[in-house]
Amino acid sequence: MRAVTLAQVPGSPDVTEVEVPRPEAGEVLVKVAASSVNGFDLGTMAGYLRGMMEHRFPLILGKDFAGTVEAVGEGVEGFAVGDAVFGVDAKAYLGAGSMAQYVAVPAAIGITHRPDGVLVRDAGALGLAGTAAFDGLALLGPLEGRTVLISGATGGVGAIAVQLAAARGARVIATAKSGSESGFVSALTDAEVTVIDYTQDVTAQVRAIAPDGVDAVLHLAGDLAELTALTRDGGAVASALTLAPVPEASEDRKLQTAVLRSNPTADTLSTLAGQVASGSLKVSVNAEFDLERAPEAFAAFGAGTVGKIAITVA
Repeated sequence: MRAVTLAQVPGSPDVTEVEVPRPEAGEVLVKVAASSVNGFDLGTMAGYLRGMMEHRFPLILGKDFAGTVEAVGEGVEGFAVGDAVFGVDAKAYLGAGSMAQYVAVPAAIGITHRPDGVLVRDAGALGLAGTAAFDGLALLGPLEGRTVLISGATGGVGAIAVQLAAARGARVIATAKSGSESGFVSALTDAEVTVIDYTQDVTAQVRAIAPDGVDAVLHLAGDLAELTALTRDGGAVASALTLAPVPEASEDRKLQTAVLRSNPTADTLSTLAGQVASGSLKVSVNAEFDLERAPEAFAAFGAGTVGKIAITVA
């Protein structure tokens, strides 16, 4: 099969021929129709995950997938050949990812059925970003009536987090460069979102809106120390950037702090897909590349983009 692979890390992706995986006990083999580029993939390419996860070469990239069940391994229940599914490759090692014509994934986590009304392309871009946004906001506690700062709102995770936070009744402040990026964020939801320019004085802009500080911060980009200083006493900070040290709570600050670890359960994936199907949540895919052009997709992602970049496989 064709797959996007790395021969080493750090390394650059190539599209090569590899063996079609066989589903082991407890696994589902999915014929992939769509995937997407995530920051996780770039971190893998840069070698940031060496020592954190086992790497198996040639290493197939990709976390997100949407497609149909091709085969099921021993002991799998709830999935049958031909089922429309989507999710996140949740294997404990790197090397057998989803940016390929086929992927074998655990049936116990990271996969669920794709409901009618959710495009294959959108499902292939929803799993990892949607789960990160969902779990990140959960770390911040109840959101209704609270002021939440989402730093990095133009990315795949941020775009979904803005919508989820607004739908839960939060007063959302989001960072984006003025111009088209700001317009992109403002158009994500009918709810009012205050967009501030991260290329200007973030502290001054936030203090003008929330003089006493924000109630919570979802850190997806930017200076974590500065954002933490903008959080009121008793507030919450969650960071998705594992290389950024999350400040610890202290007696004088009394902050709740956490590093985001996404957990793509079937319940979370189904909840997100249901919201997409109902029209209450948008998956902002702003560019598409076929599998053979995946290296171009990675270059476009690295150069900066808004929303998600989809990879079509079928």
